[in-house]
Amino acid sequence: MSDLNRREAVRLMAGIPLLAAGLSPGEVVRATEAARAALSSASGFLPRFFTAHEYATVRVLAELVIPRDGRSGGALDAGVPEFMDFILTENAGMQTGIRGGLAWLDGESRERFGRDFVDVADVDRRGILDDIAWPKRAKPEHSQGVAFLNRFRDLTASGFFSSRIGVEDLRYIGNTAIPGWRGCPPEALARLGVRYDG
Repeated sequence: MSDLNRREAVRLMAGIPLLAAGLSPGEVVRATEAARAALSSASGFLPRFFTAHEYATVRVLAELVIPRDGRSGGALDAGVPEFMDFILTENAGMQTGIRGGLAWLDGESRERFGRDFVDVADVDRRGILDDIAWPKRAKPEHSQGVAFLNRFRDLTASGFFSSRIGVEDLRYIGNTAIPGWRGCPPEALARLGVRYDG
């Protein structure tokens, strides 16, 4: 799947992660504000939930899920790892699954390549992720990795699309005043196969 296709797929599911991840809109707003503050802090960010190694893994994995591209920044630019740290600090029920999944990634990477996930080549990381990205194609022995990656993607999408960068990536213009409404553009009407009756 290309980066653009992956981004578009994640964008289309942007409303689902809040529900899938079990997050309330209030939690997302607080986490987004905390991530924004962390990104602008001169002293840097010190995770409260993640260990240093887990945080490094989260940073690598989040950028693989939503990478920077020609259209906008990626998960790191949006503060997704910081967002996740806040969410997980506040939600004890999510901690074991994420922490266990990060350990699963390292275990799988050490079994295949003799090193932790963050220490292997990008092609090797992608190989592991390809094995767990599509639940119906995954081997039964990868079920823990599949469950983890699904949760991780939900959190990544929630963090990204609730950030300023993510909202701009959606090209959302709902909060923009339109001084004069001239109707739907003709090319959009043609694409929909409808027309105004005059």
